[in-house]
Amino acid sequence: MSIVQDNVMSHCCSLVHLKVMESLYFFMYSFKMGQTLSEPVTAKDTSCCQDSSFRVGSSCMQGWRINMEDSHTHILSLPDDPNAAFFAVYDGHGGAEIADYAGKHLHKFVVKRQEYKDGDIPEAMRQAFLELDAHMLEEECIFSKPSGSTAITTLIKGDKLFCANVGDSRAVASVNGSARALSEDHKPSNQAEYDRIIAAGGWVDANRVNGNLALSRALGDFAFKKNGKMPAEQQIVTAFPDVTEHTITSDWEFIVLACDGIWDVMSNKEVVSFIRENIATGHEPEEICEELMMRCLAPDCQMAGLGCDNMTVVLVTFLHGESYEKLQEKCKQPPTEHVDAKDQDTDS
Repeated sequence: MSIVQDNVMSHCCSLVHLKVMESLYFFMYSFKMGQTLSEPVTAKDTSCCQDSSFRVGSSCMQGWRINMEDSHTHILSLPDDPNAAFFAVYDGHGGAEIADYAGKHLHKFVVKRQEYKDGDIPEAMRQAFLELDAHMLEEECIFSKPSGSTAITTLIKGDKLFCANVGDSRAVASVNGSARALSEDHKPSNQAEYDRIIAAGGWVDANRVNGNLALSRALGDFAFKKNGKMPAEQQIVTAFPDVTEHTITSDWEFIVLACDGIWDVMSNKEVVSFIRENIATGHEPEEICEELMMRCLAPDCQMAGLGCDNMTVVLVTFLHGESYEKLQEKCKQPPTEHVDAKDQDTDS
């Protein structure tokens, strides 16, 4: 066989292998996503932590799904940078492997980047997402699984908050009682996302990437990252995050990070109002996380619709050097639309 023929055969075999892998991925992903239990699992994994700056609660619940595929992180003081805190939620799909790995390691990738050491935290977060994604390709136990994950992450250092995300998990702040989105969902129906998907050789059908994935950016989902002519940022599905930078002022009451199991049921404003009301009536952050999930849980799941997903919530309340009781008193006041002029929110 000639070299040309050999190359053609090799190329054809690669294409066949890719199509087989994609078909297997689509089948396994759709099969897992469509499965629900006859009764929801409402046992919760709940925790809390506190220092002089934050009082944090978190909780996760399997709900109607057959498996729990979410992961989350709350670290008041990063080991490699004690002056920085890190909070994140990872909503896995098609398996928990990617979400679990990201929950254990993404923050480590961020602080070890040279950009972080040089003070460019937004770029450190962008490159850390891509580096983690590339690293997982080398882990056979992860790469061989058809799983992926969203990521909504916040790193707080001093009065600066940096929010990096891929997918449709979301972070929202309460500023004087008003809801402020810190991230934007990545959906294939968004024009910029749609354009990238098409340019990379994909398509969008029924608001899903290649008729399957409802997200246009994610960790993992390697079946959508096979275009050898495109950099990681331009793949059909990319792990390249959007990063926003915010200045925390005394008007900031809390931030809440959650997966779409929450946001599909309640709006940003509804979640902020729910949390403020519960803070005002004396509930602890971890209790509020539990109550929020139960508020969003569907009474039945015959159609596998809203309220039937895994749920994870991380609630970070800002103490500003004062007591939690002081925040409780503040949340008893009606919300205002005023935003401190010093608060400079930017896309970094």
